[in-house]
Amino acid sequence: MSRLLFLNLPVADLTAGRAFFAALGFDFDEKFCDEGAACMIVSEKAYVMLLQRDRFADFVTKPLADPAATTALTACVSATSREEVDSLAAAALAAGAAPAKDPQDYGFMYQRSFHDLDGHLWEIAWMDPVAVEKGPAEFAAASDG
Repeated sequence: MSRLLFLNLPVADLTAGRAFFAALGFDFDEKFCDEGAACMIVSEKAYVMLLQRDRFADFVTKPLADPAATTALTACVSATSREEVDSLAAAALAAGAAPAKDPQDYGFMYQRSFHDLDGHLWEIAWMDPVAVEKGPAEFAAASDG
């Protein structure tokens, strides 16, 4: 069995958080949703559990960070093209996200970032399939010659 990824993310308003990510095109697995949690499907092996802050606090041993003031993690989701990166970033901003960094173009990789409704930092990234297969260094060497 291959591993599954569950990223648990505290949110102040579960209904608003769920609506925000639905506006970006994400679906939810209703078997794992209730009044305190929503299971967002990223892929068949990766999920984000949006948890009301008080529910999230039940699972941790340290105080909850304030994502509006500090960054505890960066969540990055892949896109199938540069155009999809721009489309997802535009959808996030239209749904209430705050812009983070300017678009980053590394040639082999293109990404945009935003802060969600709670202030968590998200990145949408596309990587050239050759760079995925061979690695950025070999991709750059092949591009130079």
